[in-house]
Formats: sequence, structure tokens, C-alpha cells
Amino acid sequence: MKVVLLIDGGHLRAVSGKARIEYTPDFIEAFAHSCIDLGEHEKLLRILYYDCPRYRGKKSKPISGEMHNFQATDTWLEDIAVKNYFAVRRGTLAWRGWQLKKDPPVTGKALSDADFRPNFEQKGVDMRIGLDIASISAEKSVDRIILVSADTDMIPAMKHARKSGMQVVGVQLPMPPSIALTKHFLAHTDFRRSVGWPAEFQPGSANAAPDEPC
Repeated sequence: MKVVLLIDGGHLRAVSGKARIEYTPDFIEAFAHSCIDLGEHEKLLRILYYDCPRYRGKKSKPISGEMHNFQATDTWLEDIAVKNYFAVRRGTLAWRGWQLKKDPPVTGKALSDADFRPNFEQKGVDMRIGLDIASISAEKSVDRIILVSADTDMIPAMKHARKSGMQVVGVQLPMPPSIALTKHFLAHTDFRRSVGWPAEFQPGSANAAPDEPC
């Protein structure tokens, strides 16, 4: 059975971050291959990875007005793109201003720049995933689409794939029940597949993310 794996990088990064796993190309590759069920005789055709390059530019801080220079490199996306089976689809990251880390702030405490974090929004990723699902469904190049996402914007494309004869698998990442895949999302999959973190990237391993400084 031929399968294609589609990974929403923003979703995977957010959930693995809660588990304090360092988000690297090696982790992404290991996780991707753990999504394939050899017991189901699945044969991987391709891994499509969707993400945005990090934001680059200068913005004034919310309290002091000092300029902060967001510096980033796209090397990590290039490293993913050259891995076996991988193809990278790039969206864009839009600046949405500064956002309070805690809401509401401590009463009587003057706010500082440290109380805010940058707020970005992914643009174009869900559209690219939807277009690829539609294209795969039309070409009938695989039997099954495995989707790592929780974005309900994918539902029209998922419905189209199933009507075209594709099976759609929703991947459930290790996460608290409060942020598990919704019934609305799962209603448009053929089944749910629970996938754990690769052993070498388990929280507490040498590859876990270091503690953030206070």
C-alpha cells in the first residue's frame, strides 16, 4: 500500500515544544518515519513538510522602544529538503506585533519588554496542504494520505480525498486530552493513528530541549 505523509510543521513544533524536545531536522526525520506502519504494509512514496522560514527584520520593543533585530537562517529547511523522501513546501511568517506572556499581568507591577513575546502568524501553509491533498487525490498516486495536523481548515480537502477513493489517516501526537484531535477533525478521517516520540528524542534524553533561562 503506497502512502504519502503530510506534516504541518507549525503543529508538530508546537506539540513537541510542550514536551521540551529540541526541534531539529533529525527529530523531524525520525518522527516522520515513525508515522509509517510497516505492519500495515505501508510503502512510503514521499514526505511533504510544510513550514515557514523564521522571521527576519527589525521591530521596536513594546515598552522601551528599543529596536530588536530578528535574525534567522533558512539552513534548517534546506537540511530537511535534502533528506530522503522529503519535499519542503514553504509558507510565510507574518508579524502580528507583541503579545503579553501572561494575561492579565500582575497588578501594580510596571510592564517591561520582558513581559511580552513576539506574535507571528503562519500564512499559506494550510492552502498548500489543501492543494497538495487535492492534487494527490486527482492523480491517485497513493492509496493512503497520512496527515500530521489538527487544523480544521484541512477538512474540505480531506473530504475531497475520501470522495476520490483515498484513505485519510489523522495522526494523534502525544499531548494532553484537552488538545487532542477534535471529533470534528476525526469525522473526516478513516482512522486515527497514535504516534509517540522517537526513542532517541524522548523528554529527558540527550536530545531533549534544554531548560529555558529565567
